[in-house]
Amino acid sequence: MVELEVLSAKTSKAYGKVNVSSTSVAISELRVVIHKSLKQTPHADRISLRLEPRGRSLKDTDTVGSLNLGNGDKVYIKDLGPQIGWKTVFLSEYAGPLIVYLIFYFRPELIYGKAAGNPISLTTHIAAGCYTVHYVKRLLETIFVHRFSHNTMPLRNLFKNCSYYWGFTAYVSYHVNHPLYTSPCMCTVYAALAAFALCELGNFSVHIALRNLRPPGTKVRKIPVADSNPLTKLFNLVSCPNYTYEIGAWVCFSAMTSCLPAYLFAFAGAFQMTVWALAKHRNYKKEFKDYPRGRRAIFPFLI
Repeated sequence: MVELEVLSAKTSKAYGKVNVSSTSVAISELRVVIHKSLKQTPHADRISLRLEPRGRSLKDTDTVGSLNLGNGDKVYIKDLGPQIGWKTVFLSEYAGPLIVYLIFYFRPELIYGKAAGNPISLTTHIAAGCYTVHYVKRLLETIFVHRFSHNTMPLRNLFKNCSYYWGFTAYVSYHVNHPLYTSPCMCTVYAALAAFALCELGNFSVHIALRNLRPPGTKVRKIPVADSNPLTKLFNLVSCPNYTYEIGAWVCFSAMTSCLPAYLFAFAGAFQMTVWALAKHRNYKKEFKDYPRGRRAIFPFLI
C-alpha cells in the first residue's frame, strides 16, 4: 500500500491523500483512483498528473513503481478542461465534409442560382465520387478500425478540427462544382484517379496493420511493421505511411481536378501531417531502442 498526497498544479492546494494498492498501478488507473477517492477533483479524463507543479505530464503507461513513488510523496493535478471523445470528434469532422460537398454537388442551384443549369463535366462527377469514397472510408474506419490510445481530447479541438475540414470542403467544392468549372484533359483525370485509388487503398491497408498491432482493450505499443499486404511495405521506409498515402491521395485529387483550392488543402494537410509524423518518429526512436534506423518520418529518403 502506497499513500500519496494530491495537490493542484496551479495553486498547490491540497486535495487530500489517496491509497494505492500496489506499485504496479499505472498512471491511467491512478487518475481513476484519485477521482473516485477525492470527489472535488476533476473527472479522470480531465486529469493530467505530474511530479512537479510545472513538470511534464506523466504517461498513462508509467507506474507508481517505475516513478519511484513512495509513502508521503506528492503528485500534482492539472485540469485539462472540458473533454470530448476522440471517436465523437472524428465522426463530426468527417461527416461534415461529406454533407457539405454533396450539397454543392446535388443542389448547385442553392449555391450558384440560375447558372446551375449548365452541363456538369464528367470530372465533376468523378471528383464527387472520390470525395464521397474518401470520407465514407474515414467514417467506417473510425467506427470499425481505429483503436484510440486516449479516451478524450480537449473540447476546443472539435471546433478547430470541424472548422478546418468543413471550411476547406466548402472552398474546394465551390470551385469543382461551379458551372464554369473547366476540367483538365481526361488523360490527366484518369491517371490521377488511378493514383488516388491506389493511395486510398494504401492508407486503408496501413490503418488495418496499425489496428492489428494493438490488442482490443489495451494500450500496447509496438514497432509498426509491414504485413503480408504489399501496400504496407512503405513501413520499411517511413514511420507514418498512412500520412504518406493520405497526402498522395489529395495531391492526386488536386491534379485530377486542376483546382487551386484543392492544392491548398493538400499543402495544409501535408504540413500538419509532417509535424505529427516527425513527433511520432521521435517518440518511436525514444521508446524503442531497436527501432529501424533507416526509416524516415513521412517522405521516403527525405523527411
